[in-house]
Amino acid sequence: MAAYTRSLVGYAYRAEDYYEVGREKIREYARAVQDYGPVHWREAAAAEHGYGAVVAPPTFLSIPAMLANRRLFERVITGYDVYVQTDQVFEFHRPVVSGDRLVSDVEVAAVRTIAGKDLITVTNTFIDQFDEVVHVMHTTAVGVTGDDIDAGIGGAIERVIMHGVGAPSAARGLSEADLLEAAVAPRRDHRVSEASRKRLLHNVVRFEDVAVGDELPPRTARITRGDLVNYAGVSGDANPIHWHDGVAALAGLPDVIAHGMLTMALGAGFVTGWLRDPGALIRYAVRLSNYTIVDARSAGVVEFTGRIKSLDPETRTAVVVVVAKSAGRKIFGLATAEVRLA
Repeated sequence: MAAYTRSLVGYAYRAEDYYEVGREKIREYARAVQDYGPVHWREAAAAEHGYGAVVAPPTFLSIPAMLANRRLFERVITGYDVYVQTDQVFEFHRPVVSGDRLVSDVEVAAVRTIAGKDLITVTNTFIDQFDEVVHVMHTTAVGVTGDDIDAGIGGAIERVIMHGVGAPSAARGLSEADLLEAAVAPRRDHRVSEASRKRLLHNVVRFEDVAVGDELPPRTARITRGDLVNYAGVSGDANPIHWHDGVAALAGLPDVIAHGMLTMALGAGFVTGWLRDPGALIRYAVRLSNYTIVDARSAGVVEFTGRIKSLDPETRTAVVVVVAKSAGRKIFGLATAEVRLA
């Protein structure tokens, strides 16, 4: 199985349809990730920051990425029962706003085997209606087989999963001819938007007002089971380990856990809340090291802190180290945000 998975490196395709970013979907997502920055909610606030429409929160494109990647994880990468997300990198070339029509190119960028586990990195490149690259996502997940989880988890998932969402496929995968066809498929070169690095910033923290070692105002986020169900519906991530006690137990978890992408979104909002403009975020990278447990009787709590690691006077940018802890455990093994300052 590992040899087949490694043979997929370089396999690529374009999503079958574009994804149109809607104003109300932005608001739904902002509510789901507890991001109440005014540019996500009101056109007037967005206009004050130089935008023509409400702005999507930084991790919003995880929604169309999941839709675009479904073909890959249901029909191409086979033999795994569960995927566990470990690393995520977001590269922001311009802010995404309501009305954007985005298509995703999907590529298996790398496959590594560490301690007997296959780590699969998938890259999503989002191109807008003007043929410009606006956002690139790199997602790394561990493929977990039935040897490492309860044999009954497949049936348990089938009994509770939302209609229209399938469990990982046990299909044969791609033939050599399929792989060859994908490998020689024509690649299109696209202009890369430079808006995130060049656009005029409004109402953003000034470079002269910060120093290396400065700490961001801390933030504490509470996550209830209701929040998890809402996020699952808004994002499309219907994995029942995030809302069903029985399936979580079969997966070897102590209880229901928060989505990794939800905790990342909360962390991104922590940074952009300090910046006051999500468009000032250039790059956001997170390595997950633990999870947030959400007990049915009480909320899970995530405490976010951050400090400025470095400053670049030439580009007026900063690198912020983000720390997330829950119940005394570090949720992020390493998380950094590269930001522009005014």
